[in-house]
Amino acid sequence: MHTTSLISCPPFHSYTIFLSLPLPCRRFALHPPFAPPIAAMSTGIFLLWLVSIPLSIQATSQPTGFILNCGASDNVEEGPLKYVPDDDYISSGTKTTLNRTDILPRLQTLRFFPNANARKHCYTFPVLKEKKYLVKTVYFYGGFDGGNEPPVFDQIIDGTNWSAVNTTEDYAAGGSSYYEAVVVARNKFLSVCLARNQHTPDGSSPFISSLEVYFLDDSVYNSTNFEKSMLASVARNTFGSEGDIISFPEDKFNRYWQPFKDGNPFVSSKSNVTTSVFWNNPPQNAFASALTTSRGKNLTVNWPPYPLSTGLYYIVLYFQDNRQSSPYSWRIFDVYVNNAKFYGDLNATADGQSVVGTEWPLSGTTEITLVPTHDTRVGPLINAGEIFQILPVGGKTVTRDVMAIEELRKAIDSPPEDWAGDPCLPRETSWTGVSCSKNGPFRIHSLNLTGFGISGPLPESLSNLTALKHLLLGDNKLSGTIPDLSALKSLEILHLENNQLEGSIPSSLGELPNIKELFLQNNKLSGEIPDSLKNKEGLNIRLAFLVKTSRGGDGGKDAVYEHVEGQRGEIAILPVWNEVMGN
Repeated sequence: MHTTSLISCPPFHSYTIFLSLPLPCRRFALHPPFAPPIAAMSTGIFLLWLVSIPLSIQATSQPTGFILNCGASDNVEEGPLKYVPDDDYISSGTKTTLNRTDILPRLQTLRFFPNANARKHCYTFPVLKEKKYLVKTVYFYGGFDGGNEPPVFDQIIDGTNWSAVNTTEDYAAGGSSYYEAVVVARNKFLSVCLARNQHTPDGSSPFISSLEVYFLDDSVYNSTNFEKSMLASVARNTFGSEGDIISFPEDKFNRYWQPFKDGNPFVSSKSNVTTSVFWNNPPQNAFASALTTSRGKNLTVNWPPYPLSTGLYYIVLYFQDNRQSSPYSWRIFDVYVNNAKFYGDLNATADGQSVVGTEWPLSGTTEITLVPTHDTRVGPLINAGEIFQILPVGGKTVTRDVMAIEELRKAIDSPPEDWAGDPCLPRETSWTGVSCSKNGPFRIHSLNLTGFGISGPLPESLSNLTALKHLLLGDNKLSGTIPDLSALKSLEILHLENNQLEGSIPSSLGELPNIKELFLQNNKLSGEIPDSLKNKEGLNIRLAFLVKTSRGGDGGKDAVYEHVEGQRGEIAILPVWNEVMGN
């Protein structure tokens, strides 16, 4: 019987989560194992890895998801993976090619975002709602902008600040940087965005080299409350090994497992593990080696080998006895994390075990200690481990509002460059012209695109923005008719002046209970003025349009009138000119 995924309960603590934004998530670097020439994303490691892949492996099918070579114009194949251009998933940014031939092909191009007025730049992927995904971003600066140091900026998933991107140290050492996160899609689209922050130098631009989004099985990291949290990778290592990084196809989700050795003895495994029965489905060769010590001694591993920011973490440790053990020679020990018992009486059989700790409080350095039971005949061992920081997910804009404003984005020409991703969140990177409620549920309260030069018709879906108070679309080139906005019961201000709108004024505008200001002048409107507007008290209204008149003295011709606010809500009708269109 396989006992593979055991749950560890954290010790009782009173703790505080510090939510400084951007959140201090760990980046990963891959460096060449030899001296210059400088290479990125471990050119040395990866090129050696690629040439060692047999042809049968190169024919392995792709993992399920999206594998993008950002800024590229053609597909790029690296071993079993095919990276495709990113144009279909983003509408902003500039593509460029680095003048480097000594790096991996997918690092030779990138996309950067020079528009400093755009609040964020988002890739958008069609996904399955409530399913789990691994997101991996890769950055190699390469001096694309003529500078010597890469810029610092933020990365965002949907409405949540994921982390700052600071690749300065890795780039100076000749490596690229990558970040990983595990999230559950809360809508039918998943967005991965880049945004400037207070540390982004003037004149520099966020950039990205490659982006991968992989579908994960339901069991993977399933002890996490993904309704409230996401996981940001901190470390993923195979212990006792010094070979290449493990990735796809050994790992079906293309997770990177980096080798880790310290001063402890290490051993190799003599039996295979059926990893498909493990919740997290680790690659089989993650169990190929282990750190260990002699009989009766504790095994202490300082891992990860860097300090962690104060917070809650998801920890999973993997164990497998490298022998064919029996009841007379079990390898049994207790597992401690920073002197707190993580799991007791763990029997590391040849079938393998994993122990999962959720919401485990960590800060600073971390020490894993394995303490053998008094009667065990062999020392403890550990094969691999993963650590993720648990980050609270932000809110999300109400789906009804998202769908409505997406229809507007599709209907108009030249929408603002940052109209992608979540419209309201994070708050500091909400869409240009969009203001939202301060607390959830997050609704769009104001839309102001005055003078943005947008054109096209106004879709009927505007009426679904039922929390809208201000709709300001004046001084543009909007055409078509004014849609029915009778559902906007909260609307107070409607500005559609100085456009190219045609047709009549909907009488429903005068029936909006909270409307206080209505500007429709300088359009191509015609027809009768609705009585509901003439009789509306307290309404500041401005109109200039063609109306049918039967007044004497003008021969029954059409006349243009301007309507302005009168005393106590009365509407004064003032003729502007009587002869229209040369008549």
